[in-house]
Amino acid sequence: MGRVIPDPELSPRRAARAEAERLATAALTLPQTPVTEPNSPTPPSRRALRASSPSTRSVRTVFADTASNPTFRRRRLGAGVAAVLVIVAGGVAIGAAVSGVSGEAATSAVADGAVATVTGPPAVPDAGLPVPQLAAVAATATPCDDPTFTAALSAGDDGAAIAAAGGGSAFREAVASGIAPCVSLSDPDRQWVVVNKQRPLDPLDYRAGDLVMPDAVRALEQSALRQAAAGALTTLVRAAADAGAGEIGYLSAFRSFSTQQSTYAGRVAVGGVDEADRESARAGYSEHQTGLAVDIVPCDGSCATLDDVAGSRQGAWVREHAWEYGFITRYAEGRESVSGYEPEAWHLRYIGPELARAYHEGGYTTLEEFFGLPAAPTY
Repeated sequence: MGRVIPDPELSPRRAARAEAERLATAALTLPQTPVTEPNSPTPPSRRALRASSPSTRSVRTVFADTASNPTFRRRRLGAGVAAVLVIVAGGVAIGAAVSGVSGEAATSAVADGAVATVTGPPAVPDAGLPVPQLAAVAATATPCDDPTFTAALSAGDDGAAIAAAGGGSAFREAVASGIAPCVSLSDPDRQWVVVNKQRPLDPLDYRAGDLVMPDAVRALEQSALRQAAAGALTTLVRAAADAGAGEIGYLSAFRSFSTQQSTYAGRVAVGGVDEADRESARAGYSEHQTGLAVDIVPCDGSCATLDDVAGSRQGAWVREHAWEYGFITRYAEGRESVSGYEPEAWHLRYIGPELARAYHEGGYTTLEEFFGLPAAPTY
């Protein structure tokens, strides 16, 4: 291979750089016909070069001989340097775009001979990029996490538990929404127990332990109520009399499992099973067995029947004011498809004053809807 004579116009350092660029360019470039400059000797053709030796000269030799022409070498060097500058400028521009440096500044840096040192991944600016925001979700508040509430439940103090939950409406909402799993609507000792054709008592022969006879209330048979319900009935009867609505007595309150068996069997004997199921509960499925239900009658000297309640002064007053004393009319007109029973204007159910207020103010007509339970028209 012929030796390349350094261009006297280039310093030794530039000459070394030019030589390196020439070799890199030669390795990437296919053999080509040298460019003929004016007033320069015409280079030999490829065929002539091939014929000048028994063996074919290497591409590198041909290109080196051609490149020995100083003018051609300077043109090739200029083109190589320009290509390198284009590549470097492109790389710097890309890096500048990522790191936030303007393209103009990057080009200027290359033109001035600046050298960029990459020390790691380019920093990504915060501006313009979406940043995920993690919002903290507060846990749903439940009365079951309140020590005051749970203590009242453990003590069997229903009124205190409802007060700790925030009142009747808040208690109802917590239970109906399912966020108060510590509250059981199946516990027969609770004022809020729900008994219907789909929800039997547990145990079936349940009997309350605090049954008492109401004071100053006419009873047509010896039938007691749970203590809270008995006291509330006494207050209700007195208030009705004071309001001029007349005297209110009652026919039946608590019935034991065996008593309810007899009562239901009597209804079946008269009208058959289907008819009995519309007006009387089977043993173990009766609200009377809880000690929280009472069948009232109007009394004016003597007492009338259950069927006389709806059209009496006493019945009208009860419909308006019973909730103030903790009672609701359990089986309302037109709600048989939900409660499972024909309307009974005489059947009052005690749920306590706070829940009765929430029931009245919410416009509810069945306990099933009040607590968000399924309808129970049949067994």
